[in-house]
Amino acid sequence: MRARVVLAFALVLSCAQVAQGSDMDPLEPINRPIFAFNDMLDTFVLRPAAKGYDYAVPQTVQQGIGNFFGNMADVNRSVNALLQGKWDGAGASAGRVLVNSTLGMFGFFDVATELGIERHRADFGETLAAWGVPQGPYLVVPLFGPRTVRSGTGTLVDTFASVPFYIEDSSVTWSLFSLGIVHGRARLLESDQLLSGDRYIFIRDAYLQQRAARLSGGTVEDEFSDFEDDWSEDF
Repeated sequence: MRARVVLAFALVLSCAQVAQGSDMDPLEPINRPIFAFNDMLDTFVLRPAAKGYDYAVPQTVQQGIGNFFGNMADVNRSVNALLQGKWDGAGASAGRVLVNSTLGMFGFFDVATELGIERHRADFGETLAAWGVPQGPYLVVPLFGPRTVRSGTGTLVDTFASVPFYIEDSSVTWSLFSLGIVHGRARLLESDQLLSGDRYIFIRDAYLQQRAARLSGGTVEDEFSDFEDDWSEDF
């Protein structure tokens, strides 16, 4: 799954890079083989599926699907913003869910943005950081890709707290997850060419830079998490 997020985070960083070294990535001998496995999975499974999806599904429909997943992600964002004491963010995210789930036909149309209700990023990894939990070392998770111990724990919590896991029909739950993965990967097809040099280092530094910017309140161009997530960040 995480080839999608792997590529998304690579876009965050084109020039600036965080310092490299064993202190940041003590698990590199373990991480690299997992990275190679994820890369192979992307090459032979995810990317071909994403290309087929992108070819067969009209862009307007893809936009609606992205809005739908973003609406579900706003539920998580609202809760995490509340846990972080960000009242404005919690209220805005809850308002987005209310507006988009009704006027936006279950989120297929992003009416909230048109009304000026901004999206606020918040995941449980950030919540743990706000509570003082240390970041821990960088690691690559099979299928899920780049993480730290803290953000990986956050992803696990956000995933099991996401809307699809409250659907009684498990076939619907896993169908949503599968669609989300393919949809998110399709959004990154044009970004594949941006990866250069040592792909492992490039993606590692991009991910850590993105997380550092998010936690410091910096502005990061991360439109891929609108799907949020992509299931990785938002679910």
